Amino acid sequence: MVTPGDRAYDLIISACALLIPLLLVALIIVTTIAAGPTLRDHLTDLLLGREWNVARGRFGAAPAIIGTVISALGATVIATPVALCAAVFVSELAPRRLRGALGFLLDTLAAIPSVVFGLWGALVLVPWLRTQLLAPVRAADLFGMTGPAYGPSLLAAILILAVMILPFIAAISREVLLAVPTTQREAALALGATRWEMIRDAVLPYARSGIIGGILLGLGRALGETIAVAMVIGNRHAMPHSLFDPAESMAALLANEFAEASDDAHLGALMAVSAVLLLFTLLVNLGARLLVARVARPHGVVPS
Repeated sequence: MVTPGDRAYDLIISACALLIPLLLVALIIVTTIAAGPTLRDHLTDLLLGREWNVARGRFGAAPAIIGTVISALGATVIATPVALCAAVFVSELAPRRLRGALGFLLDTLAAIPSVVFGLWGALVLVPWLRTQLLAPVRAADLFGMTGPAYGPSLLAAILILAVMILPFIAAISREVLLAVPTTQREAALALGATRWEMIRDAVLPYARSGIIGGILLGLGRALGETIAVAMVIGNRHAMPHSLFDPAESMAALLANEFAEASDDAHLGALMAVSAVLLLFTLLVNLGARLLVARVARPHGVVPS
């Protein structure tokens, strides 16, 4: 028998579940409306223009878009092999009594606030790059590097993002690997495979879609990271000619200028940049969720 309390409980739970997609839809609507005039009248200049000059009404966001894409992709390329090795070790090779502790450590690293990584990057990573890497590279005239060794650079942003998303990718990949049925491992071992051959030929191919999904989720986080990147990338609105040059990202541009937007044109341009960033992250995260669901759903595992 369904009681009034049960009906009230169902209503509350359903309302809470609907609140999340409604918030996303509201965010998309508000961002699109605010960015509408800029996207309608100046879309080409926004996406391809290189000059960001508030006084002249020029809002070309191409350097920020390029900086965002390069830093996020570079960080993903660096972090992915290390994260996969860590995930395989924790899920397949580590002693059982250590797996729980190592998994908890991965989850803890993924939860560290970005400002902590930003402070570490600004106080430790950037000075190290300036003195130990960029200055010798410039002195040896390598990679065509000219000018002073700044320290804050696209390379610094890539490295700090790699450190940030590494535990994120590793934690998701570990969960996907644990979702692989035990029978898959036992069948490979029964056919005479070694432990490494079992992981390579039976476990990793089975979990491929979920692992790719985890990598894309890490890429999505790297695309939207703000404060840590703003502290180390240099915030120079110009096309970077190398990884050693200061650059800018869309998220850093928004963080640095949104509070100072003084007119409708400036605010509209910033909202247009946020709309582009929102589109990037939505597409990446949607693809990631679909891939994670593809590997998890057959085994009754609902991706988080």
